[in-house]
Amino acid sequence: MTVMLSVALMINGFPYKCYECDLFFHKDCVWHPPEVNHTLEVNHSYHSLHPLKLHTGQLPNYSDRKCRLCAKEIEVGLFYHCSLCNFTLDMSCVLNPPQRYLWNLKAHDHQLTLLPSLRSFLCSACGLNGDRSPYICVQCDFMIHQVCLHLPRVININRHDHRVSRTSVLGVVNSVCGVCRQKVDWTCGGFSCPRCPGYAAHSLCATREDVWNGKELEGVPEEIEDIEPYVVIDDNTIQHFSHKEHYLRLHVNSVLCDDNKRCSACTHPICLQSFYGCMDCDFILHQNCAGFLRMKWHVLHNERLTLVTNETEVFKCYACERWSNGFRYQQGYKSFDVRCGSISEPFFHPSHPDHPLYCILPYGKIFCNGCYKFKYGMLVCVEYECNHLICFNCATLPPVVKHRVDDHPLSLCYGEKASGICWCDICEAKADPEIWFYTCKDQRASLHTSCVLGDFSGLMPGSTLKSASNSSEVLLNNIVSRPFCSFLELMPGSTLESAGKSVEVGLNKSTSRPFCISCKLHCIFPIILKRLGTSDEYFCSILCI
Repeated sequence: MTVMLSVALMINGFPYKCYECDLFFHKDCVWHPPEVNHTLEVNHSYHSLHPLKLHTGQLPNYSDRKCRLCAKEIEVGLFYHCSLCNFTLDMSCVLNPPQRYLWNLKAHDHQLTLLPSLRSFLCSACGLNGDRSPYICVQCDFMIHQVCLHLPRVININRHDHRVSRTSVLGVVNSVCGVCRQKVDWTCGGFSCPRCPGYAAHSLCATREDVWNGKELEGVPEEIEDIEPYVVIDDNTIQHFSHKEHYLRLHVNSVLCDDNKRCSACTHPICLQSFYGCMDCDFILHQNCAGFLRMKWHVLHNERLTLVTNETEVFKCYACERWSNGFRYQQGYKSFDVRCGSISEPFFHPSHPDHPLYCILPYGKIFCNGCYKFKYGMLVCVEYECNHLICFNCATLPPVVKHRVDDHPLSLCYGEKASGICWCDICEAKADPEIWFYTCKDQRASLHTSCVLGDFSGLMPGSTLKSASNSSEVLLNNIVSRPFCSFLELMPGSTLESAGKSVEVGLNKSTSRPFCISCKLHCIFPIILKRLGTSDEYFCSILCI
């Protein structure tokens, strides 16, 4: 058998191929030591009873298809096997077998010995079951997975605001893991928070790639930063870091909904919510939005996010995929609008008042109860046989809105069983009552949430987006290419640039609704775009631009 270098296959990790047998090989498997390379049998230190024979292709049917030492799945290829003992090693463990003895202070204070056999055991480090080849300490009755040998000591996880530290015994009875929400074995090791009694996490859960950023913080001093968003002046007055030039005064709002007064942070109108208003200008923040921390962790990102308040360009929220130019939580290339960015566990939503929701990345294609669409990150109820889960988009829909279709405010309805056909009074198309919708006071209407909000309900009045830059033009091209009704967070009064043509965002509140110059229909959405320099050139949706 002649193995030849294949340049085309190098990008797939298999630079060598046998064209006669159609087999592929890693570089290390071709250039391993001569005593293994040119023999069909090898005596291995972890299997001294019989020599191991070199095999190609698939493992025998009676095998569990895993390497005895590292427990990795063995697929089609080269491996060594003893049929008398059903003992199999992959090429990696043949070439570089694990050490028989270890002195690993991170894992244990005494010498550890590898036990290369099939043996069920409970890992003392992570509390999970293993089925083969643990490292053991006989005098302590200590057993540990090989993958748990190098667990970090101190880390940050995106589910908790403080650092968590690894401990050999959690000692927290009746606690659940802060990541997977399953019960932890308090007699085993794991991660706990020194500042929050009762908070614990499985070792393997806390070090998952979607939870931990891979940074070991042992010996790294913790930075003490001021993350409070405002300074209290008196009982009703604050100075917010985003508006340092003036003080903000607290107002108890009694107005049902005022489209002309919008929060600079979340871009939503002031609707029966207390708010802070600037004493010298029109700057407004919901009381709740004023309290958003300047830095925080989020369950969908492994690095700490920073609250950005001085950017006016449109961004797409990583969690809900809507567009906004309000305040954002940002780190690197990921941005979250403040409503999604402020969601933390446990999360309580009026659609499911009985139990809290937690952010768990579901396996398989699971659909949101609110919109019946598949999303990557979901807020899930972990109670037994409770299948309630919602996406970030539905979780942050405003509960009350105002629309010209009705004199009364519209309330968000969380779906209902209904017979017959329902129709949306805005677009006059069919509406599925089991999907969340807005309804009026007498609950005789089922209005699509996308029709009530429109494509541009999130741009801030009076703001101007930067133009004449490649980045803003590319951003607009991306917006234009997005599906219909996926940009619900644009704010009135902004200016967009697309291929050198500016458009102004305004409220659709005239007596006669304007015509869209693209679709040739009356603009039905509450926020529309008008091309600057013209008197009657409007766009009603993203697809019409």
